[in-house]
Amino acid sequence: MLLLLSNLYPLVVLQLNGATRETTLIGAAIGLYQEGYGLIGALVLLTTVLIPSFQIASLLYVLIPLRGRRRAKRQNELFRTLVRLRPWAMPEVFMLGALVALFKLAALAEVVPGISLACYGALMLTLAGLTSVTPTEQFWHWVEGTRT
Repeated sequence: MLLLLSNLYPLVVLQLNGATRETTLIGAAIGLYQEGYGLIGALVLLTTVLIPSFQIASLLYVLIPLRGRRRAKRQNELFRTLVRLRPWAMPEVFMLGALVALFKLAALAEVVPGISLACYGALMLTLAGLTSVTPTEQFWHWVEGTRT
């Protein structure tokens, strides 16, 4: 839900000289691309939307059957991929960068943080907690418990 909300609502609203601009996470990535920063835009999209989406979907796909002492198809390969991608899912780096940029922009324009920023912050904390309760060793221990 947090990832969905953080992508549906504005990340930030800027007001300058009577003009108002707002953008979403995906809108920020598209804006970077349109301004000639295609690589940075792709990196923002990958690290803030695509990898966290994959991480959440993969964990749900693998952990829900394990809770019922069953195995998901190709769970081992999927979990290995997830472990390799975890370092690239860096919502805390994005949040730090966004907050620094917002504080700097506040000197030039009125900056109103959006619902998306709060939701993404909560998502960052949730993913960190989820990662801490599903360390690689614990997952393989759970997998061993499903073997019959």
